[in-house]
Amino acid sequence: MNYAELREQALYKYYSKYAQDITELTRMASKSDIINPKLYEKYDVKRGLRDINGNGVVCGLTEISEILAFGKDKDGNKVPMDGQLYYRGINIRDLVAGAKGRRFDFEEATYLLLFGHLPTKAQLERFCEILADFRTLPPSFVRDIIMKAPSKDMMNMLARSVLALYPYDPKPDDTSKRNVLRQSLQLIAQFPLLCVYSQKAYSYYHSDASLFIHKPQKELSCAENILYILRSDCKYTELEAEVLDLCLVLHAEHGGGNNSTFTTHVVTSSGTDTYSSVAASLGSLKGPKHGGANIKVCEMFDNIKANVPDFDRGKLKDYVAKIVDKEAYDHSGLVYGMGHAVYSLSDPRADILKSFAEKLAVEKHKEEEYEMRKYVAQAAAEVIAEKRRIYKGVAPNVDFYSGFVYDMLDLPRELYTPFFAVARIAGWSAHRMEEITNGGKIIRPGYQAVAPRQKYVPLEERKEED
Repeated sequence: MNYAELREQALYKYYSKYAQDITELTRMASKSDIINPKLYEKYDVKRGLRDINGNGVVCGLTEISEILAFGKDKDGNKVPMDGQLYYRGINIRDLVAGAKGRRFDFEEATYLLLFGHLPTKAQLERFCEILADFRTLPPSFVRDIIMKAPSKDMMNMLARSVLALYPYDPKPDDTSKRNVLRQSLQLIAQFPLLCVYSQKAYSYYHSDASLFIHKPQKELSCAENILYILRSDCKYTELEAEVLDLCLVLHAEHGGGNNSTFTTHVVTSSGTDTYSSVAASLGSLKGPKHGGANIKVCEMFDNIKANVPDFDRGKLKDYVAKIVDKEAYDHSGLVYGMGHAVYSLSDPRADILKSFAEKLAVEKHKEEEYEMRKYVAQAAAEVIAEKRRIYKGVAPNVDFYSGFVYDMLDLPRELYTPFFAVARIAGWSAHRMEEITNGGKIIRPGYQAVAPRQKYVPLEERKEED
């Protein structure tokens, strides 16, 4: 019996001891937790901090990024438009086009998000040198923290590792901008190592794979180092590194209102340390409604290929209709990777990544799979428009293509969401700095209490509820 089996057996014995009690307590908790949905309308509560049209409730200001999904016609009416994303006022399309072909595009985007302007050549070179020096872990950290009690979930392992870095920091609780910036740069540099080494430990203990730990190379970019330390032979093509670098740029930031970035603001406003703030944001990103969506896209396409193996367009559209009707795949009615909480007609990140996915598909001889995804996107938009009442357009979001790109790069699926975090730590760091500079008040929204009053009953007079 291997390590994983012994551990699961021990956990099963521990949890099964109180299984019946937990079931009964859950039943009682469920009864007490139900809130009448009509009360949300009565008190005009914006559930999920969104209005009836799905627009986010404005609760802060930011200069870091901007998302545009609607414009105005000549009469001043609000109309859907192709999505636009700006990093510090620069259109993401221009940022990607201007950086095309260079090696440190993610590093340049990170500099822009943190400091508000594009770096000069000398500034970018010095910034990359700093990140390269920080791209290391404390002595014995891999052995003592990552290799011991490896988790099956890499996001859990990443959060644990971030918290475990706290005692290695000489000034962990210093929330001055200078110290927080230093901590942020270190975490930005260390995230790829924490992710890849955690995956290696997971594969070794849970999949009986060989264990190898490669050290990063200072002359390589973040994207190049990920491929270098992840692969046994350390080899990668120029296009592979370019596409992974692009994925990091596109995932680095997405407005202050997304769940994990809002978490950054909320937790930072309490005055806590950087490691606790980042761990909280990681907990948010782990959720399948946020960072785990690209894995769901890949699993959905695995299911589609198993049920429509011959790429028949008519059969594909019929099967997509079954998914929407909750008759196929996971019976949720969701076509994963389609639609977005903010964008209407299109997600600019998906548009950009789509063209690079096509190039990579040619290199990997995956052209037919790429064409299938293109058609599923088209069919899904048509089916959803026919079957659902929608107030805005439905188009592929960035997750629709990012999972396909990661599959073509032969990245382990358990690393898809952690690699999202490798990119988004840049945005979180910028927002943490912004909150420290402009905050001052702890973020504390209100909740309307709706529980009826009841009298205290002495213990000896209490009766069990039915």
